[in-house]
Amino acid sequence: MEVAPMTWHDFTLSPALGWPAGACLAALMTALAVTEIVLHARRRDSSDETVAACVRRVLLCVTLAVMMLTPSVVSTTSSRAVNATDVVIAVDVTGSMAVQDAQYGSAQTVTRIDAARQAVKDITSLYPDASFMGVRFGASGSLDVPLTPDERAIGNWADTLAVEATSVSSGSSLDAPLDTLLLDLKSVREAHPNDAIILYVISDGEQTGTKPRRSFSTLRKYLNDGFAVGVGSTQGGKIPVIRDGTSSSSSSSQSSQSKDEAWVTDPDTGKPGISKLDEKNLTNIADEISGTYLHMDQTTTMTQGASKQASSRWQVTSTVKRRTRITPVVWPLAAVALILLTWEAGTWIVTSRRLL
Repeated sequence: MEVAPMTWHDFTLSPALGWPAGACLAALMTALAVTEIVLHARRRDSSDETVAACVRRVLLCVTLAVMMLTPSVVSTTSSRAVNATDVVIAVDVTGSMAVQDAQYGSAQTVTRIDAARQAVKDITSLYPDASFMGVRFGASGSLDVPLTPDERAIGNWADTLAVEATSVSSGSSLDAPLDTLLLDLKSVREAHPNDAIILYVISDGEQTGTKPRRSFSTLRKYLNDGFAVGVGSTQGGKIPVIRDGTSSSSSSSQSSQSKDEAWVTDPDTGKPGISKLDEKNLTNIADEISGTYLHMDQTTTMTQGASKQASSRWQVTSTVKRRTRITPVVWPLAAVALILLTWEAGTWIVTSRRLL
C-alpha cells in the first residue's frame, strides 16, 4: 500500500457532529469570544479583569469554536490488487483418443492422447504464475487435479493420462465433463471473483452416445475465455481395443496393434470402426463458451496462434485502487484548551483565596 505525501491542501474541516450542529456550536463560541472582548472594553475601568484574562478567555472560546469544526487531514492511499489467471484443462480419454492419426508440430503421426498430453504441457508453459486445474472425461467426468499453482503437478498429470478401457466405454459423450466443470468453475469464481478463468477442452470431437449433447453455454458466465482443441484427423483411423485402460506411446501402440490386430468393430458392418475428428462439434462447443476452436496438426501447436495471443492477454495483472480517508486532528487544540482551562482555574483559585 502506498500513501501520498501530505501538503497544505490535504487539510480540511469535517465536523464530527455534522455541519449544521458543528457550525452552530462554532458560531456560538465565536459569539462568546466577541462578547468577552466587548464586555472587557466597556467595563475596563470598573472591573478587575486583566487584559491577560480577557485574552485567555477569548483564546479558549476560539479554540473550542475551531474544535467544533473538527480540523482533519485528508490522506490518499493506493492499494494494488493482483488479478491471477486460473486455467482449467479438460481432456477426453475415451477409446477413440487411442487412434494414431494425430500430428503435433511435426510430420510424425502420434496417438490423439499423446498429442493431448503435449498440448497440456504447452498450455502450462503459456501461463507463468497461473493456477491450473485438471479434469479428464470419458464415460464420466472427474476432477484429477484441484486448482493449484504447481504447474509440475499438471505436467505429471498429463504423463499419466490414459484412454479408458474398451470394456467400460459406453460411447463418446462430449458433455461428460459438464457437471464436474460447472461445479468446479462456480467454486473457483466464488473463491476468486477477480481472477480470469480460461477453459481448454481437448478432444477429437466424436459424439457417439445415444443421448443428445448438452450445451456448454452453462459454463460461459464463469469464463473469461475458452478453447476447444481438436486432435486427430478428418480422415480418421481404426480404434484399438484397450484391455487394461493404459495408453502406451504411439510407437509401441502401433507395434502392438500390427501384431494383435485388435480393433473395435462397427456393430452395423462387423468391420473395424473408423473414428474421425469432428471439427463441427468442437466448433460448436467453442461458440457455446464464446471461445475459439483450434486444430492441432503438423504446423500448429498450442504455443502458436490464438492460444499464444490469449495467454499474453490473460496473464497475471495488477489493478491500482485509490482510497481517500479523513482523519480528525483535534488533539493539539484539545491540549491548548486544557492549558487555557488550567490557567483559568488556577487564576480563579488564587483570586478566591485573596478575597477571603
